[in-house]
Amino acid sequence: MTTKTNETEQTQTAGFTPLLTRAADAETTRDPSSVMTLLADSGHTGGRLTSYRSTFAEGAVGAPAHLHTKASEMFFVIDGALQVLVGEEITVLEAGDLLVVPPHTPHAFAAAPGRTADVLFVFTPGAGRFDYLRLLGRVMRGEADPQEIKDSSERFDNHYVDSPAWREALAARS
Repeated sequence: MTTKTNETEQTQTAGFTPLLTRAADAETTRDPSSVMTLLADSGHTGGRLTSYRSTFAEGAVGAPAHLHTKASEMFFVIDGALQVLVGEEITVLEAGDLLVVPPHTPHAFAAAPGRTADVLFVFTPGAGRFDYLRLLGRVMRGEADPQEIKDSSERFDNHYVDSPAWREALAARS
């Protein structure tokens, strides 16, 4: 049995208290083609991780080619199918598939053509991504200037890159 002293010591060692986000209480942000459910940001996990869930409408484009210099990004497909770019390779993840992209690796994602996607994202170490997702939603709804995304690349460790393979894959959807 754990005593109160041991619980306090474990929490201090971990650098944060246990976090429970109930689905009914989670903040959501939306854009015209997706809903993002904000689950755990780095400020509440001692910087260890950030996690959110995105549901994408049929064929919705999630993110252009980009990379992170500090964080690994994990994708777990809960339902549907997600088309992803990793480096210059494009593949489709199906429900139950897991992908982990290490830092400095260009990647992009979209709901697979003709499909919806429900995806759990985890970044480790965490980065204050919730403010980025809120900003992204505002830009996608026309409430903020897209330049704000470009100006925030260092703050959110989100660096956009050119990918001819991804451009070609997106063009093939039309």
